Amino acid sequence: MAAATPAPTPSAPHAIARAATSPLARIAAAARCTLAALACLWVSLCVAIGPLYWEDRSIADWSGANTLYFALTLLVTAAFVVTLVRRGSGRRALPSNWHLPMEWRAWGRKVRAGRVMCELRIAAAAAGRLLTRATDRGWKILIILLVAWLWVPATLMSAFGADIRSQAREFSWAWNQWTGMRQPYIGFFSFVPMDIYPTAHYMWPSEPTYLTDQHNIVLTVIYGAAASVSRYLTDSNDAGFVVLSFLQWLFAAFCVASATNRFLNLPWLRPTYALDEPNYTRPERPRYERQVDFTRPERGTTAALTIAKIPLMPYPNRAAGGFARLVIMLFFLICPLVLFSTISLTKSPLFAFSFVWWFGVWYELHMTWRRGIKSARNPLGHLIALRRRSLVAFTVSSCVMLISAKYAWYIIAAQIVLALVADRRRWRTYLVALVLPVVIIHGGIAALISTGSVIGGDPIESRGVQLQMIARVAKLNPDGIPADAKAKLEPIFNLDQMAEAYFRQDADPVKSSGIQSKKVSYKWRTVTPDDMKDFNAAWWQITKANPVIALDALLAECFGYFNPTDLPYVSMDYYVTSDYVQKTSTWLKLVNHDWRESVAKFARAWGTIPVLGWVTHGNFYVTLMLLIGAAEVVLRRWRTLLTHFPLLLLMGVMATAPANNFERHMLPVAFVFGFVCLTFWRESRAAQGVVGALVGAQTDLRTAATNQAGND
Repeated sequence: MAAATPAPTPSAPHAIARAATSPLARIAAAARCTLAALACLWVSLCVAIGPLYWEDRSIADWSGANTLYFALTLLVTAAFVVTLVRRGSGRRALPSNWHLPMEWRAWGRKVRAGRVMCELRIAAAAAGRLLTRATDRGWKILIILLVAWLWVPATLMSAFGADIRSQAREFSWAWNQWTGMRQPYIGFFSFVPMDIYPTAHYMWPSEPTYLTDQHNIVLTVIYGAAASVSRYLTDSNDAGFVVLSFLQWLFAAFCVASATNRFLNLPWLRPTYALDEPNYTRPERPRYERQVDFTRPERGTTAALTIAKIPLMPYPNRAAGGFARLVIMLFFLICPLVLFSTISLTKSPLFAFSFVWWFGVWYELHMTWRRGIKSARNPLGHLIALRRRSLVAFTVSSCVMLISAKYAWYIIAAQIVLALVADRRRWRTYLVALVLPVVIIHGGIAALISTGSVIGGDPIESRGVQLQMIARVAKLNPDGIPADAKAKLEPIFNLDQMAEAYFRQDADPVKSSGIQSKKVSYKWRTVTPDDMKDFNAAWWQITKANPVIALDALLAECFGYFNPTDLPYVSMDYYVTSDYVQKTSTWLKLVNHDWRESVAKFARAWGTIPVLGWVTHGNFYVTLMLLIGAAEVVLRRWRTLLTHFPLLLLMGVMATAPANNFERHMLPVAFVFGFVCLTFWRESRAAQGVVGALVGAQTDLRTAATNQAGND
């Protein structure tokens, strides 16, 4: 009897298949699909309730039309996520048994074989090569941006709203104090800069101080100092604001160019393939350095390495093609969101551009994480250390984020925890670029506040959603407020004024923010810390007694961020044509006044076009980003999600912001949207290669088993 043939060793595909069918794997897969379904349901709900809140109605007025909007949106979003998941896992977008009609396929073959199509392909390939050469270096991208954006500071000059005027006023009062001028401070009849926001008097130190952290103290000092110098030299703030806008414009161009270069060109790959010395005796090796002058060898060599000369790498380590470069560059060159943000002197654009810079370094960290032996699949080998210039960029961008937005430290703190868990071997990088800026900047500001040098922001600023709920109930059902809740709120708010000030889009009137027509609903002059202890209890009592009205207040204040059909409450063109620019400025209002109005009018007209105008609004990119994140969860791209997690936190900031569909809050997500799409594409192409390898391994296994059976 012949000896028994040993069973073949299970291949990797079989092991993966068994692991995927385990009970734990099925539970995890169900959880991931549930998260993706929740994202689709949330977007569908936000789209469906839009018509209700546009007419100041309630979710209780839900009708068949809203059900239709919900169902159609759910169908579209679910199809979008499913398509991304299928493509991301290396499969066809449509199931294998779905085919186009025979006539369509025959027509497609005829068109593809046509002469016109061939010529178009040749032209597209040539244009792609030209665009790649024009954008294969960061400095080239920077020049393109500076030239294309030059008209913005040259003609619009500056854009700002009330915030920078308040910051200039704060600094001016502080300067007067430092120079010995006596000014009013705490008093019922006094009205100082801290009363505008307002900031509760119990937070003011006993020693007079006029600087606050309401708009970030570092920016307040910088902007206020520039305005003071401008007033000293020109008798107005306008020149200082123009200079600040120009500097921000330069910073924006640098940040976008830096991040775009990282995502398009993968510059960390070049040193891997550059030769230390040219070797002309080995013609099979690529020559990435050449002689400066062949007749004078003593002049040495110069680097001739560009992304176009690097051999095509396996995905995801492959530079972007012409189409991706075209789309990303067009977005930054013509989208009003970007153009107006470059010169808008409010904290959100500055944070957004520094976030773009920061986000690009995160991508480099993600792409250089892989360890192991250098091979075709892992060309970076043991490349783990971050390039020195990238470490500097990582650190500086973190600092700019921290000084421009107070919620930046929450985002950075969360990333510190995730990074140290997932990539602890590079802990020194995160210590220098993330931990130290948080400790120095955030800790320094906290120390200034604790010593009474600076007044902190009022905690009421973070309670916008709760305030809207209370105010909506006070307006629509004042008799439904429990007596105990009224007693608890009486030292904090005037409920009658809250009801009168309520506006579904914005919580600022309820907080008594602003200087024009101030309604004293928030009793900031007399409220005490002990009074605030009862606020949450009173809010909860009111919410329980009026759940539908409270839900309306919540949804009305955040649905626009996830509804592409909702026009922005405040768009970025507001800062270009605000009254502070066009009416109350000194001489700026006289320069190109009509041109500013024309540019803003064009942007608004473009934005109102159905579908085509969506690309000019931030909520379009926020919605798609949420769905892409859902697909990444289903695909288990955990390391990629680590770098995208700040985008989810920013969406949380939007949902809890004091205003609905406030476009400046969406800038960071909109600016990096193209980069996220490019990352998804690269990783999906890499997955296709893995699937192909697995299919090949299965085929080899079946062939070996067949041959073995034949031998037996």
